[in-house]
Amino acid sequence: MSLRSHQLRCIGSGERIAPDEVSSDFRDPVSGELYEVEYPWSESRGDSAATNKPNASALRHLWAERRDSTLPIDQSGVWRYRDLLPILNDDANAITLREGNTPLYDLPRNAKALGLDFLLAKHQGMNPTGSFKDTGMTSALSVAAERGYKWVACASTGNTSAAMAAYAARAGLRAIVFIPEGKIAWGKLSQSMDYGAVTVQLKTDFDGCVKMLTDMVKKNPIYLLNSVNPYRLEGQKTPAIEICEQLDWQVPDHVIVPGGNLANGSALGKGFGELKHLGFIDRIPKISVIQAEGANPLFQWFTNAEKMLHPVTAHTRATAIRIGNPASWRKAARIIEATGGWCEQANESEIALAKAQIGAEGIGCEPASAVTLAGLKKLLKSGHVQTGERVVLLLTGHTLKDPEYTIDFHKDLLATDLPEAAPFRKPPIVLEPNESAVMRALEAEMAATV
Repeated sequence: MSLRSHQLRCIGSGERIAPDEVSSDFRDPVSGELYEVEYPWSESRGDSAATNKPNASALRHLWAERRDSTLPIDQSGVWRYRDLLPILNDDANAITLREGNTPLYDLPRNAKALGLDFLLAKHQGMNPTGSFKDTGMTSALSVAAERGYKWVACASTGNTSAAMAAYAARAGLRAIVFIPEGKIAWGKLSQSMDYGAVTVQLKTDFDGCVKMLTDMVKKNPIYLLNSVNPYRLEGQKTPAIEICEQLDWQVPDHVIVPGGNLANGSALGKGFGELKHLGFIDRIPKISVIQAEGANPLFQWFTNAEKMLHPVTAHTRATAIRIGNPASWRKAARIIEATGGWCEQANESEIALAKAQIGAEGIGCEPASAVTLAGLKKLLKSGHVQTGERVVLLLTGHTLKDPEYTIDFHKDLLATDLPEAAPFRKPPIVLEPNESAVMRALEAEMAATV
């Protein structure tokens, strides 16, 4: 077996299959569970894979050298690490928009307010289409293109559709998007339309869109690009590599991730786990997942210690995580428990306040991203995060994904009942074009901040 080869492993039964044997919905036909990509050097292969391990020291130098390359594949923050995701037969088939390479910002004001010495935000909203979905879409859609598919499809609350449509357009493929009618931010919907996707609004929620899509791909030669696709997670694991590289290969103590369809936390866990297994790092950070209170099935499962996850009817203005029946919940639960992390929830007021507090640092994010800061506050109070720990928040989407939310917050149109939110509201001041009136208003603002 060459280093470039891989197989798919069912997360339930452990049964392994060849990549071309997987069903169109990426589920094991017996157990109904999802698959993950496994390489000859994967930890799940056992000690016999030790001789096949890539050389960590050599790869560090190679990845650094690729930074100076002008090749598109090397300028990608996903494919620059292609040695740890050999999922293509030919690297020339990679479809890239120079995704990844996203900044790691410090949050000094929020750190001080929370009594932390070290608080960073990995801003995946700085990807080409404005969300973390680009890192997974470049990998999965490249597989689709290489295997000769002409049509790709997804169900989406917004970010997935934007990413898929962009990468499909880049590859010359046709894209179909199913979105829940009236439950998607227009900033996201406009992207899929702009990139030429066939956009279908169904009179149902996200889970209803998933059901329709699953039925459709079973009957037609259409490649499914939701996060049940294990190749999505191979791209989405690369921010874990980026974080370690940006910290000079020092590992944070805790990484906090928003929870929607729940693939992202497990992807990051896979990335950190592979780095440790291969000798890049000596430990794995705790990974915690934060859900919106109105879309919290994993939180309920986690806190009630139930065997099965009970879907909920999702309600939250944080549209990116408005998912009541997350497909990857078992993967997420496994990573949380294996790393010693936790699952929390944040209500609408807490999310709105956290978003404004991140914005006050000059860093914008969409509401779903802000659940990480809202959840961090609770994790500190419960003792699941200690003040001496080095914490990284994952910001999954750009602030312009949902500008209506931001405007409603500053105009006090959100149902935000936390008094701490008032100082962060900065609505526009409407004045007559009169110099003295303008000066009085500005003087009043200056006096209020002294």
